[in-house]
Amino acid sequence: MHIEPGVVDGAKMAFAYATAAGALTYSAKLAWTEIRQTNVVSFAARVAMAAVGTFVFFEVLPHFPVGVSEVHFILATTLFLLLGAAPAAFGLALGLFVQGMFFAPTDLPMFFVNVTTLLMPLLAISALAGRLIPQDRAYVDLGYGDVLKMSALYQGGVVAWVAFWAFYGQGLTAETFAAVGTFGAAYMLVVLLEPIADLAVLAAAKAARNLRGTGVFTQRLYNAA
Repeated sequence: MHIEPGVVDGAKMAFAYATAAGALTYSAKLAWTEIRQTNVVSFAARVAMAAVGTFVFFEVLPHFPVGVSEVHFILATTLFLLLGAAPAAFGLALGLFVQGMFFAPTDLPMFFVNVTTLLMPLLAISALAGRLIPQDRAYVDLGYGDVLKMSALYQGGVVAWVAFWAFYGQGLTAETFAAVGTFGAAYMLVVLLEPIADLAVLAAAKAARNLRGTGVFTQRLYNAA
């Protein structure tokens, strides 16, 4: 989902700054609630875990350019289920920044564009989680259908934001429509595969129930709402 440098530039970047600031501000609100429910150490540890995970997902796992962006196995729903919305959001932003700063400096001009693309769908999942996930079921007990809905919502949001940036930056041209369509079709593979990764990670977490209450994972992982 890395938007290529130059797709959005000049004065149009002001909107990217505003949307990224909005996403991070709302994430900070969620973080404050999370810290009051747990503690700063637990929250910081989960942010660090999410940042490391994000770096691995973007830099180590297979990724390839398609159309106006790149296809990545972001695994943001995995981070959300394990660590909670706020730690996942800040971890995604931090991991993306570290990757750009030390390994892909050409991506840094698009940092705020890419942060928006990553965080907005995650915040949508957080807001709709009550409808997507049965409230009487802990995350470790979710099935493929449950995580598929989350993955489809998240990846659909990523594709929608990538399409927006492409059309916003490059205009409604036939070339842009073709590039966005190619990118969106490629991401359908991610929608199908990521729930399998989610279930594998949740199964591992279920086998490690001794970690319940330690603050390593979000409380919702082992407890119904």
